[in-house]
Amino acid sequence: MRSLSTQLKTEIGKKVYVAGWVNSRRDHGGLIFIDLRDHKGIIQLVITPEVVDAFKTAESLRDEFVISAEGLVRERAPELKNPNIETGDLEIVVDKLELVNRSEPLPVNTHDEGDASGEELRLKYRFLDLRRPSMLHMLERRAEYYRFMRRYMDEHDFIEITTPILANSSPEGARDFLVPSRLHPGQFYALPQAPQQFKQLLMVGGIPRYYQIAPCFRDEDPRADRLYGDFYQLDCEMSFVDDGETVRQTVEPLIKDLATKFAGKELITPEVRRISYEEAMETYGTDKPDLRYGLELIDLTDALKDVEFKVFQTPCVKAICVPGGASFTRKQIDEFTALARKNGAGGLAYILYENGSVRSPIAKFLKDEEIAAIQQLTGAKDGDAVFFGADERKKVNKVLGAMRIAFADALGLKDDNKIALCWIVDFPFYEWDDGANKLDFGHNPFSLPKGGLETLRNTENKLDIVADQYDMVMNGYEICSGAVRNYNPEIMYEVFGILGYDEKYVAERFGGMLNAFKFGAPPHAGCAFGIDRMFMVLEGITNIRDIVAFPKNGSGVDLMMSSPSFVDDKQLEEAHLAIISDDDDDDDQDEE
Repeated sequence: MRSLSTQLKTEIGKKVYVAGWVNSRRDHGGLIFIDLRDHKGIIQLVITPEVVDAFKTAESLRDEFVISAEGLVRERAPELKNPNIETGDLEIVVDKLELVNRSEPLPVNTHDEGDASGEELRLKYRFLDLRRPSMLHMLERRAEYYRFMRRYMDEHDFIEITTPILANSSPEGARDFLVPSRLHPGQFYALPQAPQQFKQLLMVGGIPRYYQIAPCFRDEDPRADRLYGDFYQLDCEMSFVDDGETVRQTVEPLIKDLATKFAGKELITPEVRRISYEEAMETYGTDKPDLRYGLELIDLTDALKDVEFKVFQTPCVKAICVPGGASFTRKQIDEFTALARKNGAGGLAYILYENGSVRSPIAKFLKDEEIAAIQQLTGAKDGDAVFFGADERKKVNKVLGAMRIAFADALGLKDDNKIALCWIVDFPFYEWDDGANKLDFGHNPFSLPKGGLETLRNTENKLDIVADQYDMVMNGYEICSGAVRNYNPEIMYEVFGILGYDEKYVAERFGGMLNAFKFGAPPHAGCAFGIDRMFMVLEGITNIRDIVAFPKNGSGVDLMMSSPSFVDDKQLEEAHLAIISDDDDDDDQDEE
C-alpha cells in the first residue's frame, strides 16, 4: 500500500477527492484549516471564504465529524511546511466540502498523543479506540503476521483445514465453555480448547501435513499475557512422524524468521537450545526460562551441608549471584523479600560483597571460610550480591525462579530488541495434584509416553515417566506446546487406567479417536503456537489486550457488547435450561 504522502505527491496540481474524519480544525479568521485523517494518515485541507458553501460547512465542523472534500493538491510554502507529519509538505485547497456525518463529543481519546484514556473506558468504546494510529498500525501488523505464517506453512506443504467449533468436552487442562443442545435435551457441545482430536483424526484420514489458524476457547482466568475466553493458535500436525525433533526442526525456522525478518529483532543465539524440563527447573526455577540474561540457580546443598546455620539445614540450598546487586537499596531488598514470601519462602537470606567486605544479616551465623566458599562457588565479585533459597527442592526452585525474574527487572536486563528462544523437552507425563491429592496428567493426555506401553507398565514411580512433549519459550513466555501423539488404543487405555479411569470412561469420552486408531493410524506429531502471545512479545507489548481488536477486560467482560448477559425465558426453554439462583441453593441447604 502506497503511503498518503507518496500518493498525493503524484497528484500535485491535480484535483483529488478525499474523505475521512476531522482530526482537528483551526479557524484563522480568513482561512479555515482542517487536518483530515483516514487509515493512511493526515492531510491538511485549506478552505477560503471565496468558496462560500465549503467555508460555511467548515465553520460548523468539530473533531471526528466525517467529511468528504474535493480540491487541488499543492505544495506548501517553505515557511508553512510541517515536519511532524508525513504529508507536511502538501495541502489540498478545497472547492467542495460535504458533511457526511456528525459525531457526539468523544468519551475516549482517538489520538496517541496526550493523556490516554483508562483501559476500561477504552474497551467500552473500542470502536473509537481503534481509530488511534497505533491501534490501526497494530491490526495492520497482525494481518501481515498472519500472511507471513501462512506463506511459510504453504511453502512447506502444509494443508490449511478448518475444524469444528461445536465439539465434545476434552481434558485439555482448563474449563470448557459448554453449549446446550436444543435438539438433544440434557446434552452439551463444548467449544474446543484446541483442535487436538480433530487434527489427529486428519492424520488417520491420510492428510500428510495439516495446519490452521485455529480459534480456541478456555474458561481460564485472564492475565496480562493471556486473553480470556477465546484466542488463536497456529495449529499444525505431521503424519508418519514418531519423534518430536522432526517437528521442532520443521517449525523452528518460521519462528526465527518471525523474530528477525518480520519483527526486526536480534536472536541471542542462532541455535535454539534444547533444555530438559528437569534442567530448566533446576537451573532457572521455571519451565519458561528467559535466556536473555543469566542469573542461574547455583546448587550449594552439598557445599553447605555441615554449616551450623539452621536456615541452611534443609534438603536443598541454592543461590543466585546478582552482578551489581550490592547496590540494591533497603527498599528494594524488602520488596524482594516480600516476593519471596509470596512464593512460599519464610524470608530471603542474602550476602552483599562490597569494598572487600560483606554486609549481611546472616554473616554472623557463618564462618569466614563458609562465606569465602559461597563467594567462590557463586563467582561473586566485589559489588555483587548473593541471594539464597533453602527448603524442599521444589519450593526453592519456585522461589528463586520468581526472584530471578525480579532481579532481571530491577537491573534492566530484559532487552526487548533481542529474542531468546529455547525448546523445553522431556516433560513428566504425570504430576501430583496437591489440591486433589492424586496423580494427574502433567501436560496433554493424548501424548505418547517415551517407551510406550512397556514404560507405563514397568515404571514403579509413575512420576518418573517422561512424555515426548515439548514447549518453545520466547523471552520467558511459553509460545508453543507440542508432542508426539498416542495413536495406539492399548496405550490410551493404560495412560487413563493409571489415573483410575476404566475403559468404559475412555470409550465414552474419546470413542471417535479410539475407533479411528483401530484402522491403521500412522504415527504423528505436531504442535500449536499461541500466536496472540507470540505477537505480543515480538511487538514489545506488555498487555495482550492491546494487540487484539475486541478483547474482554481483566474480569472476562466485553464492556462494549455487554457480554456475558442474561437471556430471556424463551431461549432458556428452547435450550432445556433453567437458572438456579444462589438464593435457591441457600433454601435447599436450609431444608436439608
